[in-house]
Amino acid sequence: MSVQPLLVVLGPTASGKTRLAVKLASELRGEVISADSRQVFKGMDIGTGKDLHEYRIDGSLIPYHLINHKTAGERYQVNAFKEDFYEIFNALHLRRRLPIVCGGTGMYIHSILQEHEYTAVPVSEKLRSEIKDLGLAELKKILLEYPRSFWNHADQSTSKRLIRAIEIADYLSKNTLEKKIRPVFEPLVIGLTSDIASRRERIAQRLDQRLQSGLIEEVQDLMEIGVSADTLIFYGLEYKFVVAYLQHELNFEQLRERLMIAICQFAKRQMTFFRKMEKDGVKIHWFDIDVCDDLYASALSCFNITFPGLEL
Repeated sequence: MSVQPLLVVLGPTASGKTRLAVKLASELRGEVISADSRQVFKGMDIGTGKDLHEYRIDGSLIPYHLINHKTAGERYQVNAFKEDFYEIFNALHLRRRLPIVCGGTGMYIHSILQEHEYTAVPVSEKLRSEIKDLGLAELKKILLEYPRSFWNHADQSTSKRLIRAIEIADYLSKNTLEKKIRPVFEPLVIGLTSDIASRRERIAQRLDQRLQSGLIEEVQDLMEIGVSADTLIFYGLEYKFVVAYLQHELNFEQLRERLMIAICQFAKRQMTFFRKMEKDGVKIHWFDIDVCDDLYASALSCFNITFPGLEL
C-alpha cells in the first residue's frame, strides 16, 4: 500500500459519530479507534454513551479499540492515547485494515493530526500543589519567567491550562524530550454538525434515555467497587452531577436540569475546539446532519475522492 490513509469522524456529543464510523468501517474494511477520554474505562457505559450495540451490522461485529481499555478509577492522559493509537495504527495497516478514529475528545484527535510532542511531558504533582491556588495573573507571571520558546504556543486562557504550560516549561528547562519517529499517514477528517436547537433536542432525548436506562445505578455501582467520589467528579458531566445527587446535594429535577445545561455547554466547547483545529491547519469536511439527505453516502464519496482507487 503506497499511502497509509486515516479516516477521522468527529463532532460534538449526540451527533451520530459512532453510527457513521461503524457503517464506513463495514464498507471500507475498517476498524474503529475510539478517541473518547471516558469510553476508555470499563464500567462507565451509560454515562459515556458507548452504545456498543451500534458496532454490530447485519449480524457482524465491527472491531473497535480503546473502549473498555482501562479500569474505572485510573487516569488516562493524551500521551497514553497517542502511544496506544500509533501501536494500533501500525497493527491495522499490517493487516490491511483501515483505521477509523471516532470521537469527540478534540485534544486526542488533534494530538495525532498535528504531532504535539509536549504531551509526553509528565505531570508534576509537586509543582501543581505549589501553584494550584494562584490566580491567572500570578500564573502568567511565572510562565513568562521561562524562555519564550517553551511556552510560545501555550493556551493561557484558563488556570488549568496555564498550570500545564508552566509544568511543560519547567520540565523543558531541565530535560530534553526524545524525538520519536511516527508513522506517516494521510488523514481525511469528516465532521458532523447541526444547528444549536436540534443539537439541544438530541441531547435532551439522550439524557432522558440514559437516566431511564440506569445512569444513577451505574454511578452507584462504580462507587461500591471503590471508585472514589473525587475521581468520578474528575471524570465530569454525568458522573459529577450524579455524585452530587447521590450525596443529596441535588434533587432529581435539579440533576436533570443542571446536567442538561452542562452537556450543552460541553458540546459548544467541543465545536470551539474543532474550529481551533481548523485554524491550526486541520482540514475538516463538515456535514450538517439535519440537512444532509444521505450522510453515509456523502461521507463515502468524500473518502473515494480523497483516496481514488485505494485498495486496502
